[in-house]
Amino acid sequence: MEQVNLFECCGICEDEKETGIHLYNMFICSECEHNMIHTEPREEKYKYYLQKLKNISTPKLYS
Repeated sequence: MEQVNLFECCGICEDEKETGIHLYNMFICSECEHNMIHTEPREEKYKYYLQKLKNISTPKLYS
């Protein structure tokens, strides 16, 4: 029987996590999602999150 890997690599912390969201083509773990939501723009960590989120590529819209 084949074992299925339920863990995905988070695009922010780069750890293997089981729960989270998909934003376009990036998986964001629940912990990073919570931390991003509760980070104020004046905090240093905010710039880190912005840099990581720039790695998201939007899917092409074919018409």
